[in-house]
Amino acid sequence: MTDYSTVSRRRMLQAGGALGLATAAGSLFADRAQAASGRAPTTVVTDLGPGLVQFSLMSGLLVGDTVYIGARNVEPARVIGFHLPSRKVVSYTEVGAGPKPSIQALAADPTGQYLYIGVLLKADEGKPNLFRWDLKTPEKPAVPIGRTGDRDIRDLAVAPDGTVYAVGGVPDRAPVLWEYDPATGTVTDLGAPDPKATLARAVAATDTTVFFGAGSILSGGGGASRASLFAFDRQKRTFTSIVPKEMEKDPSLRELAVMDGHLVVGTSGGVDPSKLALMDLNDLSSYTVVPTQAQTIKAFTADEDRIYFASEAGVQAYSKADRTVSPVEFDGPDLGEIWGVDHTDGKLAVVSGYGFVAEIDLAARTSVVTDLKEAGAPASPQAGMGIAAGRGYVYVGGNSSISRRNLRTGEVVNLQAPGEAKDAEVIEGRLYTGQYDALGIYRYDPAKRQQPQQAAHFPSEQNRPLDTSWDPENELFLVGVQSDTEGGGALWTYSPRTGKSASYVNPIDDVQMVRAVVNRQGVAYLGGDNDAKEGPRATVVAVDPVTGREKWRVETQQTAGVAALAVQGRNLYGLTTKGASFVIDVRTRKLVHTADVSSVCKGFGAMVVNRGVVYGVSDTTLFRFHPKTFAVSTVVAGINGVWYSGPHVNVDRGMLYTLRGNNLVEVDDRPSY
Repeated sequence: MTDYSTVSRRRMLQAGGALGLATAAGSLFADRAQAASGRAPTTVVTDLGPGLVQFSLMSGLLVGDTVYIGARNVEPARVIGFHLPSRKVVSYTEVGAGPKPSIQALAADPTGQYLYIGVLLKADEGKPNLFRWDLKTPEKPAVPIGRTGDRDIRDLAVAPDGTVYAVGGVPDRAPVLWEYDPATGTVTDLGAPDPKATLARAVAATDTTVFFGAGSILSGGGGASRASLFAFDRQKRTFTSIVPKEMEKDPSLRELAVMDGHLVVGTSGGVDPSKLALMDLNDLSSYTVVPTQAQTIKAFTADEDRIYFASEAGVQAYSKADRTVSPVEFDGPDLGEIWGVDHTDGKLAVVSGYGFVAEIDLAARTSVVTDLKEAGAPASPQAGMGIAAGRGYVYVGGNSSISRRNLRTGEVVNLQAPGEAKDAEVIEGRLYTGQYDALGIYRYDPAKRQQPQQAAHFPSEQNRPLDTSWDPENELFLVGVQSDTEGGGALWTYSPRTGKSASYVNPIDDVQMVRAVVNRQGVAYLGGDNDAKEGPRATVVAVDPVTGREKWRVETQQTAGVAALAVQGRNLYGLTTKGASFVIDVRTRKLVHTADVSSVCKGFGAMVVNRGVVYGVSDTTLFRFHPKTFAVSTVVAGINGVWYSGPHVNVDRGMLYTLRGNNLVEVDDRPSY
């Protein structure tokens, strides 16, 4: 648990009127309502300070005696050098690549002089995404050296002759193998060997061959490919598929490394757990495949006897002698999500998403843990994931962390939680989250001196929680879910009272995820979305959350999927990802209203009910719907919350909570109606 002081100066912004209206009709109605009621609407915005501050990370690589660590989800993108002997951060560089950057890809050249850095982004601004840092002069910043045609670089490899290879991807296009020639400074497209893959996350290189690992860990299902592995002949410039048949059904290749005459291969699990393979470099048809109990395998390193790798359960070791996998046991803490494992002098240097480096003595089974922020790593506000409020606290989810803000004292505490809290609710004072990736539901009780703990686990292929809702009638925590690898989604339910859980797979259909979930009088309403260009979307389904049985459905005939739902009285409100709103009368099950609201909300959004009024938030605007006319009014223009995967808003005791920029804000809105 990391504390940081945010007892900052509060800035109170009060505005008379509605602070801007989306339509002339809305403005006219507001004027008439004010005249009739005799009181003016007021909106008070209180700035509570940064939502979540930490040194968030996504990669780690040992070069010499220094671990280089790439930051995640903070601007600007940065890499630090953590010196193992002194346990201090001794070097630092920034790279200006674009919005909401993360550095997942690091690779050193054979001499150890240059560190290559690949960046992934939420939006492409056409800037370089490949950089090089001269480690002999670390006081000088990394320099841009090129740009791949794919927006995101997920992995890098450097061949023995210094040639650099990069893989990654961009939505709606097959991933490409990219080559950077340091002699000429050119970046070359070597081709997309798997046209049905959606993402490549693994690359390794020898003098003669580049190995390309891909699949569909994102936007899977339908016609998307499964795990694919190709060998690229550097002389002939041709690709050959070499994926072991035992791995063909796994969703994706996750990790590749060249070690001791072998290509070491790891997959991402889905319906079945991940697999580890060792392929003979002299005869790639000769290989050994070992099943594991992990859902992901990454970050290979080795000593003479064992190959080590990271999984969601910690560090695992593969014995070369007896071909078995076992956990690495030591006396230290939970490692959370691991982003780097390197072997040096009988120890493992493990980079944890919790913001520390653990040095594990393999013989003694002891460890030394160094908090990177205390060692000198710069902490910064990061993009938020989800938000929840209740019992005097506001929580903001991030990477491997959830901030807890005490509204009375201003104290902020960072809680450790693996993965990402995509959405959450406070129920009777306790926090319940939907935790990505494939981590189920987590629970946190502020009255106890414990970190958040897993409360319920679900099939790993239902991996991405999107929206949450508390059903007081049935006393169930509801979670809408997307399956990244299989397509479709699920409705999770969890009873805080009994601890029982259930998962209802594909409650809309086998292609639509459950983008939104709300409830009223014991009925859950689900809103569908579809990542594919073709197929159904924006279907709304009413479900009994106790049994999972469908009650009815409405095809809204929208051209884009549901972004958010809210229910007030008999009216079920919906937003789509292309800026439309609709209202369904849940009694008649008829569509009673549609409108273009793209002036305030286009893309992802969220909605909540407060004091009988439905509020929404987009990337740009906090707004409300009139309860009778459904006209939209702006509450806070230019709110521009920095969210990683779509905006969120929550409510407690009449106050709205969301982000403005990186800062958490409390909004007291009192419309005239």
